[in-house]
Amino acid sequence: MTYLIGLDIGTSGAKALICDADGHVLTTALAEYPLSTPRPLWSEQDPADWWHGAQTAIHGVLQQSGIDVSQIIGLGLTGQMHGAVFLDEHDAVIRPALLWNDQRTAAECAEITEIIGAARLIELAGNPALTGFQAPKILWLRNHEPENYARLARVLLPKDYIRLLLTGIAATDASDAAGTLLLDLRTRDWSTEILNKLAIPAAWLPRVYEGPQQTGTLLPAIAAKLGLPAGMPVAAGGGDNAAAAVGTGVVRAGVVSSSIGTSGVLFAHSETIALDPQGRLHTFCHTVPGQYHLMAVTLAAGGSFRWFRDLLPQTNDHVFTYEQLTSLAAPIAPGADGLLFLPYLSGERTPHLDPLARGAFVGLTTRHTLGHMVRAVMEGVVYSLNDGLTIMRDLGLPLGQIRATGGGGRSALWRQMQADIYGAEVAVLAAEEGPAYGAALLAGVAAGVFESVHAAADRCVAVAGITQPDDRASARYAQIYPIYRDAYAAMRATMHRLATFE
Repeated sequence: MTYLIGLDIGTSGAKALICDADGHVLTTALAEYPLSTPRPLWSEQDPADWWHGAQTAIHGVLQQSGIDVSQIIGLGLTGQMHGAVFLDEHDAVIRPALLWNDQRTAAECAEITEIIGAARLIELAGNPALTGFQAPKILWLRNHEPENYARLARVLLPKDYIRLLLTGIAATDASDAAGTLLLDLRTRDWSTEILNKLAIPAAWLPRVYEGPQQTGTLLPAIAAKLGLPAGMPVAAGGGDNAAAAVGTGVVRAGVVSSSIGTSGVLFAHSETIALDPQGRLHTFCHTVPGQYHLMAVTLAAGGSFRWFRDLLPQTNDHVFTYEQLTSLAAPIAPGADGLLFLPYLSGERTPHLDPLARGAFVGLTTRHTLGHMVRAVMEGVVYSLNDGLTIMRDLGLPLGQIRATGGGGRSALWRQMQADIYGAEVAVLAAEEGPAYGAALLAGVAAGVFESVHAAADRCVAVAGITQPDDRASARYAQIYPIYRDAYAAMRATMHRLATFE
């Protein structure tokens, strides 16, 4: 037997996973670490915590699996996208890393847009300047911490800092690099034009590889410390969403994943660059060599459901579970008897790009019950995701089967809503292990276990069931969805006026 390790440097913790050459997962381990918000809008972590977490998680899976470590032949990396790890000439960390959800860089985003031009930025990098991306973080360091900026010699993404410690190699992959706003999507390498205009030296950035390529091998001292074979190849890997897509088999045109976790993500494979001129969708490189993906984001998807559940009275004798709430919603007819919910509790990304958007129930009457409200929340989340799917269809992407993951995949009611609102069959997978699993499969390609990313997905990813759309429900939702879309436009000014009082 041969085995593979996937390592995910997430926001809440490092997750390690071991699987065999057929994709069967032996064990997983998670090592949590803190997140710091020292000021409003700031979100930071100490990269030393990632390294400690990575070691702890790897030790955990090795101990739990009980396998002969000499049979582990590859390691793949994935992690939170967009973050900035600032290193000096000795590769020492200069300051805490700025994360993907850090919001301090609004002025730098405006600066980048003015320098590059909004349309040109989307043409080159596939995305508008957003506060989460890495490029505005570099400019923020220059504008606000000149002493630290003067020491800067290297900038890495979170997982790539761990790669540097594992292998001594500064490298990244095209999917994660595409989230920096510094990559040329067409060349799949750093954009000379963007770097020059922003005065960012190319020497600060790592070499870009494709996801299944080998980027280096474990250093002997590190291998001994981790209990892994020295010289084991380390794959380039991918950003968390792109790596997760490998693990769900979204590696060919026509297959889309619909993930409802705290946030919601629609992820569509594309064989060519498909750009939304308005920047409502993210266009990134995929971990599949030479391929791309489009991504739509709903900021408060499962988060809206949790928010609503937490509002309900909880006692020692009774705590509402999600299952109890969905059982109340299930008998309610599609459309919740004219009740809508706008899930903009944290602002909204796709399609509005509006941090001042606010959530709302619209259409409440005395006949509406708790079940109606639960159903409206669940439907509102899927309507929001459908906004992204509609843009993808308008761009001409071939969209066939949709694979439901996260809470939206585990809930039969939410799967049916997705099938009915999307107007497409919704598949659920036999196993769902997240980004670390996809990273392990990419390591398998790098190590020669699989011929390609497609071969890895074909061997290891299996569909366990299909939910077909109900024609009557789909017709009903097709009437309601335009009303949902109009609600934001009608209420936008009111939302913004209310936001000023917060």
